[in-house]
Amino acid sequence: MYDQQGKLLITSTCKKYPSRRSKLIIKLAIVSLFSFQSFAVDSKELVELSFEELGNIQVTSVSKRSESINEAAASIFVITNKDIQRSGAASLPEALRLAPNLQVAQDNARNYAITARGFNTSVFANKLLVLIDGRTIYTPLYSGVFWDAQDVVLEDIERIEVISGAGATLWGANAVNGIINIITKNASQTQGGLVSISGSDNEQYTALRYGGTLNNGGSYRVYAKHAEHEDTHQELNNKSLEDGLRRDKVGFRSDWETGNDKFTFQGDFYNGYLHELTARDIQISGANVLARANTLLPNGSNLSIQGYVDYTFRDQANAFKENLTTTDIEIKHDWKITERHNLIWGGGYRIGFDRIDNDNNFAFLPEQKNLHWANVFAQDEISLTDSLRLTLGLKLEHNSYTGMESLPNARLGWKFADNQFAWASASRSVRAPSRFDTDLFAPTVAPFILAGGPNYESEIANTYEIGYRATPTPKTSVSVTGFYTEYDKLRTLEFSPGFPLIFENNASGRAHGVEMWGSWQTTEKLKLSGGLVIQEVEINRPVGEQSRIFSLNSNDPSSHSLLRVSYDITPNHLLDVTIRHVNKLPRPQVPAYTALDLRYGWKINKDLEFSIVGQNLLDPEHAEFSRASTRPDYDRSLFAKVQWNFR
Repeated sequence: MYDQQGKLLITSTCKKYPSRRSKLIIKLAIVSLFSFQSFAVDSKELVELSFEELGNIQVTSVSKRSESINEAAASIFVITNKDIQRSGAASLPEALRLAPNLQVAQDNARNYAITARGFNTSVFANKLLVLIDGRTIYTPLYSGVFWDAQDVVLEDIERIEVISGAGATLWGANAVNGIINIITKNASQTQGGLVSISGSDNEQYTALRYGGTLNNGGSYRVYAKHAEHEDTHQELNNKSLEDGLRRDKVGFRSDWETGNDKFTFQGDFYNGYLHELTARDIQISGANVLARANTLLPNGSNLSIQGYVDYTFRDQANAFKENLTTTDIEIKHDWKITERHNLIWGGGYRIGFDRIDNDNNFAFLPEQKNLHWANVFAQDEISLTDSLRLTLGLKLEHNSYTGMESLPNARLGWKFADNQFAWASASRSVRAPSRFDTDLFAPTVAPFILAGGPNYESEIANTYEIGYRATPTPKTSVSVTGFYTEYDKLRTLEFSPGFPLIFENNASGRAHGVEMWGSWQTTEKLKLSGGLVIQEVEINRPVGEQSRIFSLNSNDPSSHSLLRVSYDITPNHLLDVTIRHVNKLPRPQVPAYTALDLRYGWKINKDLEFSIVGQNLLDPEHAEFSRASTRPDYDRSLFAKVQWNFR
């Protein structure tokens, strides 16, 4: 495919497996015919949460305890399960697009660049902390997330809490520009069976889940999921870019209660193959088990203990082979000392056994390394008056690279009316060094040697925020946040004697902007929601140092916005429109684009739903990220899904 100037474009259409569309249609038809029953749907099942209920959604990411979102002193947006289902999102990164305070760009068939408040990059975004049910999923290899290895059954997500801004006092290093906390449903909420089949020409997903009860009165669920994404390719010569994936995942979760005690035990296993241009497939696999206990003590306080073991394997062709085993334990005590003091305190310890087999062209030295993190934290929430609340917190965290780090924060919240809340905060956070920063050795980056810096320090961020949240009427809500962050000791790449290039901390920077979003339930059938982020990220080159080469991994738009329209044509027929606009990216240059997705959902009966999504409907194709030489342009596509729930 060519543009108006005759230049070659890369599209995401795949011709490698011509029979996949017919296979998908057959799967959808089988499920639909097998479970079809003609009776009306109970309209109560389709009703969205009221604005009063939305305002009372309980979130835990801001203070590590349950609190109303309308009284949380942070820039937080909650993606609900209903939001995900009605959007037509097929993968976890697509679901994250629903948060207006996140930047989500698809880099290729399997990779996404995801961040908040700037410093975005494909693969190496490193200032965002991501958790799934309390388990940290960032890799200590480069302090980021391998999104091509992350997956969940979207129907089992209860909510995703997205905080833009620092959260290091409670969550630790790397919670610099934001936190994504993915929380799945209690097993008691997923009883019975689920079959979900969806896909298009380029991607296919199948999920199976079954839940039941335990002899002790608790509940369980087990699941399996298969995901497949075809390679993108060049239209001119039909040359594949070899960036697709095939991934399988199975897992379980059980929850039960005994008196004042609550218990959770869950685990997952995955295996996959990721296509790689000019190399053999990348192989990934991993497994984890997590246990959590919460108990209500006689004095009314709450004690929580959580531990998990996580194993990941990644065989990156022509680079390295990594085996990483992580063990983590955390204890948290939520104690209401007096009527005006609510103290949350605790501590944790994590150890990672990182074992790498190096390639001749790319190495981490030493190959084997044990990584340690230990922390203690305390946060006191002080009610100065009935409407004014001050929060003071501090975390002391020790890591294997820089020793002890101090992570303080102060937040002030003022509920000056029943439907209005204002807040301000100041905090310090750090992005601790990773093995990429300190242990990397690449002798074939011609004409230089690329090496980690043995004296690399933590990158520092001091963040200041002011926000306002309100429900002006029973059918409207609004949130506005202004932010300013000063960065110091940002990563640079320096010349040194012998012509190696070494990572050091010789740059500074700042980011500032405003985030806003809101919703309006215009009628019982029609809901409008949207958001806008305006931001500026600046990196400062040290005066008089012209020889430095920067490796700051930042490619950010000056603004991005989101508009969603949800319309219930009838209780059985649902229409959703999503429009995203992203301003141009400077490094490398990517043109601004506007994407329109339209979803139609048909509730055939109370257990069976069919939906179809038209994606990228406004233009023939658009790019989102990456270098022009390897950049896919995503074209229009049609995505279908059938979901069957049974008992």
